[in-house]
Amino acid sequence: MASVISNIFSIKELRNRLIYTIFILAVFRIGAHIPCPGINPAGLKQVFGDSSQEGFLGLLNLFSGGALGQFSLFALGIMPYISSSIIMQLLKVVVPTLDKLYKEGSYGQKKIELYTKYGTVFLCIVQSIGLLVLFSNMAETKGGVKLALGADGIGSFVGGVSTVFGLTFILTLTTGSMFLLWLGERITEKGLGNGVSMLIFAGIIARLPQAILTLVAKPDDNLISMVIILSVFAVVIGLVVAEQQATRKIPVQYAKRIIGNKMYGSQSTHIPFKINPSGVIPIIFASSVIIFPAQMLQLFGGGKEGVLQDIANYFAPGEWAYVIFYMLLVIFFAYFYTAIYFNPVEIADRLKKEGGFIPGIRPGSHTSGYLAKVLNRITLPGSIFLGLVAVFPDLLWVFTKIDKSFAYLMGGTSLLIMVSVGLETAKQIESHLLTRNMSGFMKKTKLKGR
Repeated sequence: MASVISNIFSIKELRNRLIYTIFILAVFRIGAHIPCPGINPAGLKQVFGDSSQEGFLGLLNLFSGGALGQFSLFALGIMPYISSSIIMQLLKVVVPTLDKLYKEGSYGQKKIELYTKYGTVFLCIVQSIGLLVLFSNMAETKGGVKLALGADGIGSFVGGVSTVFGLTFILTLTTGSMFLLWLGERITEKGLGNGVSMLIFAGIIARLPQAILTLVAKPDDNLISMVIILSVFAVVIGLVVAEQQATRKIPVQYAKRIIGNKMYGSQSTHIPFKINPSGVIPIIFASSVIIFPAQMLQLFGGGKEGVLQDIANYFAPGEWAYVIFYMLLVIFFAYFYTAIYFNPVEIADRLKKEGGFIPGIRPGSHTSGYLAKVLNRITLPGSIFLGLVAVFPDLLWVFTKIDKSFAYLMGGTSLLIMVSVGLETAKQIESHLLTRNMSGFMKKTKLKGR
């Protein structure tokens, strides 16, 4: 390992990218501790309590690296951009104009990215107003606790706060999210890995030490139970890594071809189909769908007892209705994503044009049918496994009553993001090393994609 680290820092380009990434992540973590202007810390702590660890607030607080619990500049995190990207992906299926833009190369991609950023700004404004209303309602139920310094009771803006503070709050949170998006783009361009994924990864990792300390400090947990819990997490992490790396290889033969004055001999290759071709996308899709109704109910009707609050609590994380519906949504979106991005007919037509064929399968419709059958077979167990990983923190919390913050950090979406981002970063570092004839990142094994 020491020699690998030495090799990393001996390559100027790789060293500069690594240092630049660390610098951007440091800026992100510093900004996550700078409070929003005008916030009353004492009143916020009294109103917020443990709400930042529960429901959709807990999920937002997780992806923002704890910034929401402190009402910092980056309280909304990067989630509005992810939600906007998901909406654009879904609109692409139903809006022909967007689908045409996707196929227009770099120009179309730039236009789609611009529309996604416009949607991000809109979602930031909506979520900022919703949070303002929610916490104002919660402050009212606590006996009129002041959230803003210098606020004189009911004002003329939404949520019963002054106009100045309300507009400052919305502007600050929207600007913070857009600044995070800019930081992510800088990492993608000049650093290591995908910038947005790295920011989410850093936010999750930043909360991990505190969650472990909270678990260890609990007086009612003995050493044996803690060892068992940590062992279970280690096994789940190993299974997730294996599932992320597993592929089904479809053999392909290419016949002899004459191009110009040259004859190219037959070649043997394969089409790699991942057991989980959609990655973490189905979980993110499912999280957005199942949390959005509860989020709207709690944002614009929360903090007060009533039917809306009861419905929001019924679909809160940890409830059985949430667990069952969440798992079904993950399985559905796994098939949905696979059907969109893996078209067996297009793959079969491309193979036929290039003179390729699958041994024992006729080109054309027979090949597309065979590929569709293989995709369905490998997507089913992959989607079921993905659904079990998604609801694993909720099941663990229900049966063991383990600390909820630790369970959500070491399972579900958090675990998949940590594993996938870690693997992709390791592949990128290894590719830099191997192109310069140095030893890879892993000596005793090979990373998929080498």
